[in-house]
Amino acid sequence: MEEWIETFLAALAAEKQCSPHTVVAYRNDLLQLVAHLKQGGTETWHEVTSLHVNDYLNHLHERQYASSTIARKTAAMKSFFLHLRIAGEMSADLSPFLAAPRVDRYVPHAISADEMTRLLAAPTRVKTPEALRDAAMLELLYATGVRVSELVALDLTDLEPGRPVVRCHGRADRERTLPLSNAATDAMTRYLLQGRPVLARSGSANREALFLNHRGQRLTRQGFWLILKGYAESVAVRNVTPHTLRHTFAAHALKTGRHLREVQTTLGHVSISTTQVYQRTRPVALAATGATGVTGTTGGKIAPAAPAAPESRPLRPAPLARPLVGGTVPAITGSDSADAGSLKP
Repeated sequence: MEEWIETFLAALAAEKQCSPHTVVAYRNDLLQLVAHLKQGGTETWHEVTSLHVNDYLNHLHERQYASSTIARKTAAMKSFFLHLRIAGEMSADLSPFLAAPRVDRYVPHAISADEMTRLLAAPTRVKTPEALRDAAMLELLYATGVRVSELVALDLTDLEPGRPVVRCHGRADRERTLPLSNAATDAMTRYLLQGRPVLARSGSANREALFLNHRGQRLTRQGFWLILKGYAESVAVRNVTPHTLRHTFAAHALKTGRHLREVQTTLGHVSISTTQVYQRTRPVALAATGATGVTGTTGGKIAPAAPAAPESRPLRPAPLARPLVGGTVPAITGSDSADAGSLKP
């Protein structure tokens, strides 16, 4: 049964150009289904009936899975069962028995402008190569809203000498060119001139990756998550994940008057309805951040808004005039370096 899952996932990645994360999620969902079916004595897909489907869905509800999780697992089964029917491995049409549960209206969680300011300032307390890298990553994330997978996939060639922009390769290999704020440009320049050369000193270092770990290799998503977690704890910012920074960029950008279509393009959303969810975040007291000058919002179930500050003119993102690293990307020698003593990979 597992062989058919791998065939389906290969087709999903090749034909529908689904992201690797979707493929991984679908694999886990379908392997969980197989395990449940085999526990009941089912060994082939030809044997699966509506009774098996209903039993599995009841099993998920009994284990109190979230509605959104059950909806994803249901979608995975629908697509997979269609694949099996086309291949002749399943004769019954089970789609009528795969109604997804109603999913509660999603409200993204964005941190406040004050919290974002504290988070951006955290790496600047020390001047190690890792701290310079971390400051550049956080400023870039807040200035552009890129996904963390897109962030760690950036190469040196994704920077344009003389222009404060970065080229980002998103889902389905869609490329977008994103402007950097002055703060992000400055942080990137410091990292490229003072931080990355130290992290890239040995001949075994990754010569292409923009962001390196202390061994000179490309930083991973898991590595960035540990970095972010450490800084968030150090400045008492709670409930922050890498994706929270993407939500924060979008919510703050809309709050300061950026057009919805502009934010959609920046985030790389195919549908504008995906971007519209950021209009549901709740406003908090206005405050300007050192990165882009956007005002704060918050979303989800977090602490109530602080008392409103005296009204001030909302700030728009600063002009993006400064060229990155003086118009050139420094030559990279490649390298591995010892951990400079910071809390980061």
